[in-house]
Amino acid sequence: MTDANKTGTDAWLEAYLREIIHAKRYSRHTVAAYERDLRQFLAHTGLDTWDDCRSHHLAGFVAQLNRNGAAPKTVSRKLSSIRAFFDWLGTRVSHNPARGFQTPKSARRLPKVLDVDQAQALLNFEPATAIERRDLAIMELLYSSGLRISELAGLNCEDLDFDNGFVRVLGKGSKERLVPVGGQARAAIRAMLRDRSDVFPSAPLFVGKSGQRLSVRSMQSRLKRYGIEQLGSSALHPHMLRHSFASHVLESSGDLRAVQEMLGHADIATTQVYTHLDFQHLAEVYDTAHPRARRSRTKD
Repeated sequence: MTDANKTGTDAWLEAYLREIIHAKRYSRHTVAAYERDLRQFLAHTGLDTWDDCRSHHLAGFVAQLNRNGAAPKTVSRKLSSIRAFFDWLGTRVSHNPARGFQTPKSARRLPKVLDVDQAQALLNFEPATAIERRDLAIMELLYSSGLRISELAGLNCEDLDFDNGFVRVLGKGSKERLVPVGGQARAAIRAMLRDRSDVFPSAPLFVGKSGQRLSVRSMQSRLKRYGIEQLGSSALHPHMLRHSFASHVLESSGDLRAVQEMLGHADIATTQVYTHLDFQHLAEVYDTAHPRARRSRTKD
């Protein structure tokens, strides 16, 4: 590689950085990240000119990042920097290697769930006060019906159909759905309502000491407290009960469509994450129980 060629690659890079600073007014941190990503790519490939770059250079760069343990988000960001630079180069090069090159998808993080014993331990206490009876009703309904915390906070007394065991929920996009409510959740809600004198159809189902609708933040705070007291963990949050509901119903029934309906997912692909949880559970049971499981997996 000649010094002239090195100067050529640097010249285009410097021109690009000047433009995103002055014309596009990118922040200093963003420009520094772009420069770092592009210089790292150039150092890896050893290109004489940007015009020599091809998709296999990108593939090799990604492979090296993966070997070095880079997180998927980091890899995606670096590819985004390279893609933006080649888009800017435009007609200055004969070929854009970044066009059509697929950014690797980040690994989908599986949701944290309680196992059945943990769910039982969380809910297995005798409430001694009106506030504790309300809190138990909140947790029972979250776990019984898999509601989002915002959906739960928005419920009114009239949304509960005790006779038929359903709750009417206003979900995302103002879409209504009916979700079953289990017997223990209904019993907990009835016990909570017996403490109140303001029970009428349009009244909030869950209220604070002032009688006003209980906020999402207050519910989150109360759940964290019970997680510490009942499970010895500060990690409990409302969505964990929603995830646990979905995982446990799917594990028992295998009915993905029914779980999708109850969760209010528009796309079944969103619900399918729970099939991975179910498989993960099965794999753990297999590894623990089968005398030759670990050996056979190693050979695979």
